[in-house]
Amino acid sequence: MKPQRQLPLLFIFISFFITTATASIRNAAAAPPQQFREAPEFYNSAECPSIENTHELICSDVAVHAAMTLDSAYIRGSMAAILSILQHSSCPQNIIFHFVASASADASQLRATILASFPYLKFEVYRFDDSSVSGLISTSIRSALDCPLNYARSYLANILPLCVRKVVYLDSDLVLVDDIAKLSETPLGENQILAAPEYCNANFTSYFTPTFWSNPSLSLTFADRKACYFNTGVMVIDLDRWRNGDYTRRIEEWMELQKRMRIYELGSLPPFLLVFAGDIAPVDHKWNQHGLGGDNFRGLCRDLHPGPVSLLHWSGKGKPWARLDANRPCPLDALWAPYDLLKPPFSFDS
Repeated sequence: MKPQRQLPLLFIFISFFITTATASIRNAAAAPPQQFREAPEFYNSAECPSIENTHELICSDVAVHAAMTLDSAYIRGSMAAILSILQHSSCPQNIIFHFVASASADASQLRATILASFPYLKFEVYRFDDSSVSGLISTSIRSALDCPLNYARSYLANILPLCVRKVVYLDSDLVLVDDIAKLSETPLGENQILAAPEYCNANFTSYFTPTFWSNPSLSLTFADRKACYFNTGVMVIDLDRWRNGDYTRRIEEWMELQKRMRIYELGSLPPFLLVFAGDIAPVDHKWNQHGLGGDNFRGLCRDLHPGPVSLLHWSGKGKPWARLDANRPCPLDALWAPYDLLKPPFSFDS
């Protein structure tokens, strides 16, 4: 009798890997959407101006307009951010949220998720056509930065109603511990398009490649500006001025050049720096205590910058909800946890 031929070890390993991966994909596809608790309702203080109805609020210059992207991957962070904004606002009923979701996303599910936790919230959900930017995106140092929705901030002037003249753009991985109205009231001067905290001690040259700096026609872009790094996760934007100056097109032109010759490595940030760095209105650093998610590679724990804090921002690879779930939180993740609305597993509604 001939001995049975044994399957090569490599073949067994590959078969096991494929089976496991397939099961993981099926389990992920079958996983129900995250469930969140209902947040308390917050009311205006006596001195808040009255706005009669939601339609007037959408176009009101009195209202605070906050814009955020919305997707299933970061919905938990978005929910925490919304709660923090409302909780620390003196006029929470005068805030309207403008959520931008991918056109390929289940917008009705996202809307239902928001309404379940914030049934009183004044908000709109706008669909962002991924194809309008996907052909312009170059690969960066972290795949999460290449998501088309990450570039939606460049298109807010086109997405939001024309009557919305100014907006506070916020990332989903942050919480406010101060009144958003103070940030919204940042003066933009006579000509500035946006306001954001600047960090002039950062190594600005590192945001662009040697190809960029060795080309005089490119490096002269900053010749007449004192260009400093700023984080695009917290910005106050004058949408009227943006539209009048066609700044979306200016950003796209740099992205088109990036496709032809690699002049930067870091996603949607460098085009903003190329267009605006050195010509933005200042904002106190307390409004973006950023970098709490660590760097883009390891996501290690970080401390706060010196000084007061109005906004905590977990920019970087590490997100507080992921580290908390893994039982490996950083010390500052405890400041995010009180705003987490996620229902624990097997919880029962009373």
